[in-house]
Amino acid sequence: MSRTVLFHELGGPEVLRLEDVEVGDPGPGEVRIRVDAIGLNRAEVLFRSGHYIVPVKQFPARLGTEAAGVVEAVGEGVSGLRPGQPVSTVPGFSQEEYGVYAERAIVPAASVLHRPEGLGAVEGAAVWMPYVTAYGGLVEAGGMRAGDTVVLNAASSSVGLAALQVAERVGARAIALTRTAAKKEALLEQGAAEVIVTESENMVERVLDATGGRGAELVFDAVAGPGVTDLAKVVADDGTLLVYGALSGTPTPYPGLELGMPALNMRTYTMLETANRPERLRRAEAFVASGLRSGALRPVVDRTFELDEIVEAHRYLESNAQVGKIVVTVSH
Repeated sequence: MSRTVLFHELGGPEVLRLEDVEVGDPGPGEVRIRVDAIGLNRAEVLFRSGHYIVPVKQFPARLGTEAAGVVEAVGEGVSGLRPGQPVSTVPGFSQEEYGVYAERAIVPAASVLHRPEGLGAVEGAAVWMPYVTAYGGLVEAGGMRAGDTVVLNAASSSVGLAALQVAERVGARAIALTRTAAKKEALLEQGAAEVIVTESENMVERVLDATGGRGAELVFDAVAGPGVTDLAKVVADDGTLLVYGALSGTPTPYPGLELGMPALNMRTYTMLETANRPERLRRAEAFVASGLRSGALRPVVDRTFELDEIVEAHRYLESNAQVGKIVVTVSH
């Protein structure tokens, strides 16, 4: 049996329940892992509350795609993984089918990566989603190069902080957007070349001023909604506006028509573009592992909770008070 987080209805953090569930053996192409730490993501809040891009199809439902632990058993046809290996999962599967909020979990082998030596479980649960999202979006999809400028909103999120570090490592310059001044110093410490406080500064003027009027080659947007119109105004000629999240929860217009049809490249991106393409995932894994070894990439963990504090952990996730990743640890 495995203590597993389930929810039987859509709603707030209080719908989450810790229940004993029979895990069983992994099927073909699957791996069972003993979970030691779980990385929390905003997608889980959206899924739990019924606002995610994929709806909950049946109850009780599971949660979670990002965990670190140890392989317990492998299913038929799985190679390169064996019991006892420290691993992390990368979010390459649907929460409709699998969930890692548990003491033990079965996941697809294709979404299991070796945990680099010296990387503990807490950091191992905080690494892959942020860095693969940032690397895949900015480098693979966006083509970010040395000398480029990238504008990031939701910059104090785990993906935002990862994007700051990925940009710095590539030789690009990152401008971080934050709503209030509370997180400005933390963002500068994490590698932002400039921080723009959007409630008190004119974002468009500041970005154009910081880039000599050129604009940013890349804008990495976690929010979407009506704010894309202002973001589109700071995209350089032949630059790209990448929308990778929808935190605003409101409809997103296409700003190109309103702005007089500039040469605007605007596209959506999710990390599944990287996680579900073996060659892209192989490159992302190499980029992240080498960055961790050199110290260029430094996972930021804001706070940890225990598994039986999952309701409190989700409340904290929804508070937006964190800088970096929230991790839930699992005692065995």
